[in-house]
Amino acid sequence: MPELLHPPAPHRSEAARNGASTVLGQARVGMVHDWLPVYGGAERVLEQMLQVVPSASLFSLIEFLEDEQRAFLNGRPVATSFMQRLPWARKAYRYYLPLAPLAIEQFDLRAYDVVVSSSYVVAKGVLTTAEQLHVSYVHSPVRYAWDLYFQYLKDGQAERGLKGLIARLVLHYLRLFDASSASRVDVFVANSKYVARRIWKTYRREAEVIYPPVDTDAFSLYEHKEDYYLTLSRLVPYKRIDLIVEAFSQMPDKTLVVIGDGPEAARLRDLAGPNIIFKGYQSQEVVHDHMQRARAFVFAAHEDFGIVPVEAQACGTPVIAYGRGGARETVLDGETGLFFHEQSADALQDAVQRFEAQRGAWEPGRIRDHALSFSVDRFRSAFAALLEREYASFLSTQHA
Repeated sequence: MPELLHPPAPHRSEAARNGASTVLGQARVGMVHDWLPVYGGAERVLEQMLQVVPSASLFSLIEFLEDEQRAFLNGRPVATSFMQRLPWARKAYRYYLPLAPLAIEQFDLRAYDVVVSSSYVVAKGVLTTAEQLHVSYVHSPVRYAWDLYFQYLKDGQAERGLKGLIARLVLHYLRLFDASSASRVDVFVANSKYVARRIWKTYRREAEVIYPPVDTDAFSLYEHKEDYYLTLSRLVPYKRIDLIVEAFSQMPDKTLVVIGDGPEAARLRDLAGPNIIFKGYQSQEVVHDHMQRARAFVFAAHEDFGIVPVEAQACGTPVIAYGRGGARETVLDGETGLFFHEQSADALQDAVQRFEAQRGAWEPGRIRDHALSFSVDRFRSAFAALLEREYASFLSTQHA
């Protein structure tokens, strides 16, 4: 058996040491995140959670962040699991997924009053006691084990044979762990109403919705739009950049700029017509500039929330989005963008035509105002209030 991982010594918050009266300021908090291979969307949420509870100790199955990505931790140590030390873990950590449920259970969190898990794989499965409050911010129930199960098998060419059998067994095991470990959580928080519905479907548990923080201050309003459309994404299959490229290749009078890189890059270039411009990976400054000037941002993925469409709206840029998932909560159809309701090139082309027919209807200032409702400050305030409320309620039941 792997050794129990003992945590760094928990410490009282600065507020508690200064005698502040806040309930949470008196608590020792442990924060658990699935894994830290890169700084992505879930890590942006984690960053703001750590701002809300700066005294929290941090745990993650692995931590392989590059030096420039580690800045959001502010020098905070990360307690990792035995998976950190497995061969080739930096590049092949996903192949160790069958070990993740076991690994998450090895974190010894007994020294903490409150445990906060940031979960989209197994983090909510940490072991806690009846004397601890466990709040889990769920980015998504494990999508490739539930909603995307058959698509995952297809994309991984694991529908048949020995590879398929192994994949099905692993995902079956992961579903069992995911469902059973839901009972370990006292309070569920979802990143969208869409995910809250999936939490109810999967775990039969209610969840409060707190939308992820979007750094709207990093994007500024720009009212003079130019004659091109923009999409920005890691180039992987489920983002459906292929659909966008196909649709615009059939509209040669319209220019599409694609920013991002990934395993689909070569295939997408082969599909593209001469009106498609691939920029590859770009700095935040270049991304900001292109978002500001684009006529519209195009988004074809079925996401749980989707931060990038909100960033585009923070620039005053309308969004043409697939009308499923979190996009229905971040884009106001007919006001800050338009939906298409089928993941097909024809449906997207129809949406672009409808968008251009309403060219004078889009008000950049109104679009940005909507994006500000997803700001970092709003997230911090809502998350802090939830923790304070739930911990106060927990303490009252403990002392009853």
